[in-house]
Amino acid sequence: MRDVIVLGAGMAGVAAALHLQRRGWSVALVDRGEPGRETSFGNAGIIQAEAVEPYPMPRDIASLLKVATGRGNDVRYDLLALPGHVGSLLRYWWHSAPARHRTVSAAYAGVIARSTADHQELMTAAGVPDDLVRRDGFRELHRSVALLDADTVLAERLRTEFGVGYRRLSPAELAAAEPGLKATGAGALHWLDSWTVRDPGALVAAYADLFEREGGTLLRGDAATLAAEPGGGFRLRTADGPLAASAVVVALGPWSPELLRRFGYRVPMVRKRGYHRHYKVTGRGLDLPLRDSDFGYVAAPMTTGLRITTGAEFAGAEAPPKPIQLGRAEAALRGLVDLGEPVETVPWLGTRPCMPDMLPVIGQAPRHPGLWLHFGHGHQGFTLGPATGRLLAEMMTGETPVVDPAPFAPARWCR
Repeated sequence: MRDVIVLGAGMAGVAAALHLQRRGWSVALVDRGEPGRETSFGNAGIIQAEAVEPYPMPRDIASLLKVATGRGNDVRYDLLALPGHVGSLLRYWWHSAPARHRTVSAAYAGVIARSTADHQELMTAAGVPDDLVRRDGFRELHRSVALLDADTVLAERLRTEFGVGYRRLSPAELAAAEPGLKATGAGALHWLDSWTVRDPGALVAAYADLFEREGGTLLRGDAATLAAEPGGGFRLRTADGPLAASAVVVALGPWSPELLRRFGYRVPMVRKRGYHRHYKVTGRGLDLPLRDSDFGYVAAPMTTGLRITTGAEFAGAEAPPKPIQLGRAEAALRGLVDLGEPVETVPWLGTRPCMPDMLPVIGQAPRHPGLWLHFGHGHQGFTLGPATGRLLAEMMTGETPVVDPAPFAPARWCR
């Protein structure tokens, strides 16, 4: 039996471990903490079937000036930290050119198209309760008719090219659908195909429980102790003692480049910090998650309360939290719903691992047989983990992959 160590028990790591296990591998899943308590825990809980095109960097002067002058809330940056981001951001900007972005999106859409079906397969096997997941989409509020018109044109193109389902809602229709809203702006787009999860960490934990029930081993360990054996294979220290395997999967999200540097790879990554916080609701609240397109946040009903998740913050890796975007989002949301006090004393802070070309890294490292990589999903690790985990497992077992793996090859960044 082939054996493998999977490093990282977020959505990407757990899903890869499950798919490898189902293909006959003996799998040890190793993390420094509990499954699904890092980046996979902090998102808006949306399995985004509509996200067939990854987020490009704006290239028009007006949008760039809005970011540069801090007038928007989607993106915030620390000026002193920008030198550490500039190389990756320039690559991101280059790949965001329309022609290059179309090429990227063609590959991206292939795995997004599998996202809900591959999640459903794992949900069924794991016995995920019905009240954890809804399958009726989410809404995107627009305060400007001009912006709503422009996004409707985009939505119609996505429906034509990719079959994405949506519905445009008038202010009255939005008010009927969300009676807890105090204001409905110019209306909304209702993205119909996406699924929403009331506790993202609980879904990852359910998949991890399934992995253990089916014979997998879940261990605490430090990925930094990973080393290649002279005769082939890898070894790692865990809380239960040393662990060895013929192969290893690096699914450490934003911490993956740091580990790979020890193997001689310098992997560029766009690290976007983001915050969330839960709030009590004193009125009717929201039925479905709502993205406020003007203020760059998502408000999502969760088991803990109404969760606000923010856009991207570019800061130093060890910079202290500065939840300025969260404060602006909270103020904007209070104008929409009857929001109570925060549930947590301090906000949650995490990092999204985005690659400069917006595509995850999936495949074998160029110079190390048996060293497999599965990270860099950007904003969509929660959405894509099961689909890309399947793709990785197919590659590792020599099966015909469900989608062309070439665009995701590690060689494009592992110099």
